Amino acid sequence: FSLFPGISALVTFLLAALLNTLAVPAMNLTDPTAKVSIQKTYDLTKYLEHQLSTLASTYLNYLGPPFNDPDFSPPRVNGTTQIPSATVDFELWRGLNDRLRLVENYRAYSVLLRYLELMTQDLSCPELRRHFNHFCTSLQGLIVSIASVMTSLGYPPPAHPLRVRGVPGVSGGGAWALAGTASSAPSTFLKKMDDFWLLKELQIWLWRSAKDFNRLKKRSLPQTAAVHNHRPHRH
Repeated sequence: FSLFPGISALVTFLLAALLNTLAVPAMNLTDPTAKVSIQKTYDLTKYLEHQLSTLASTYLNYLGPPFNDPDFSPPRVNGTTQIPSATVDFELWRGLNDRLRLVENYRAYSVLLRYLELMTQDLSCPELRRHFNHFCTSLQGLIVSIASVMTSLGYPPPAHPLRVRGVPGVSGGGAWALAGTASSAPSTFLKKMDDFWLLKELQIWLWRSAKDFNRLKKRSLPQTAAVHNHRPHRH
C-alpha cells in the first residue's frame, strides 16, 4: 500500500495501524551492519534537511512574491495533490512499526525525486539548476541508504517506481506532467504553486525522517550505553 495520493492517505494509515498487530520479522538493531547503515542514513537525512533549507529559500526568492513571503500558504491544486504528503497525524505515524515507516519513507522519496528532477529540468537559471541537480543526486543516495537499512534489518525494500527522466512524452511540467495533465499546460503561477508545495512537502518529509532514524539510532545502542546517555548529570 502507499500513503498517497490525496484522500486515501488516512484510510491507508488506519489499515497500516491494524497491520501492526500482525507478526513481523524480528529485527536486530544492534547488529554492526545495521548500526552503521542507520547512522549513515541519519547523517545523510540531516545533511539534506540543512541543504534544502538554504536551497528552498533561494529558490522561493527566485520565484518572487508571494512565494517568498514566510506566511504564504496557498491551497493545493490538481497537480500538487499527486505529491506525497507528509501531513499525517504524529501519533498515528509513531504507531506504525519500523518496517512500515521505512517502506513509506522509501516510496515517498522515490516519487519526490521524480518530481524534483522534472522541476530542475525546467529551471532557466544555470546556477540553480546545478545546485538542484546536486541535491537530486544526494536524494537518490538517501533512497539507496534507506534500502540498505531495510536490507540490514531483514526487510526487502519495495520495488522502485518507474523513473520519469528520459521517458518519451514526459518532459517538464512538474507534478502536472506526472499527473497526466501536461497537455493542458498550467499557467506560470500554477506551475510556481506546484514547485512551492513540492519543496514544502520535501522539507517536512526530511524533518520527520530525521526523527525516525534518530529513534532507530538510539535503539541500536547497547543497553548500557543507552542508560549511560540518559543518566542525569550530577552537579
